[in-house]
Amino acid sequence: MQNNSARDDERPAGMSSRADLTAYLAELAATVGAEHYMLLAVVHDRDRSDARIIASNWVYDAIHLVGFRQLAAIATCEMSTLPGADCNCLSLGAGMPADEASARLLEVLGHAEIVPLRLFVGRQRYYLLLSASGPGMIDAAAVATSQLAVCYALSRAPDLLASASLVDPLTDRERECLFWVSEGKTTDDIAIILGVSANTTNSYITNSIQKLGANNRSMAMATAIRSGVI
Repeated sequence: MQNNSARDDERPAGMSSRADLTAYLAELAATVGAEHYMLLAVVHDRDRSDARIIASNWVYDAIHLVGFRQLAAIATCEMSTLPGADCNCLSLGAGMPADEASARLLEVLGHAEIVPLRLFVGRQRYYLLLSASGPGMIDAAAVATSQLAVCYALSRAPDLLASASLVDPLTDRERECLFWVSEGKTTDDIAIILGVSANTTNSYITNSIQKLGANNRSMAMATAIRSGVI
């Protein structure tokens, strides 16, 4: 019993306000050597992906000049680190998903090195950008531990993250159908797997296509995979 109590005491306290969230992220950034942080969700539309910022200490000019689409591209790029994986650091000429001019702009604005992290919080997917004004300032080893800690901490603050709920607009059935579509299953196959009619299956898939702003199954599936919905 004493050991369990000790573990409970080590857990991060629940966050009940924006101030709590800001203080937590600022402390986390400082712990790993980052000067800036940005917690965001990525919302996909028919032909673009935009960032929805939840908490950040970036100056307004940096956000405005870089743009929400560019921030979404950085957050969701192939080098964005999954929980438990080795940390990837992006910089000018080293993995930055931006043209040279945009990458240079980030460097001038104090974001020469950016570490994009994927955060799994229940069924939702969020992203955390940690950045510093110079390469090598961020402790990659410390980031790996901190990434798991922030996933847990955010899971205790669902109300603060409610504004980003559009990241996963699908119902469980709609998500299941898209998952099986991504596995190459036909409508009839999915109907058998889920124990429903083919018409019902088509309805779920049609709803998911509309909710994700896609034109067809393939686009909906790609959008869902890119955003971490499936």
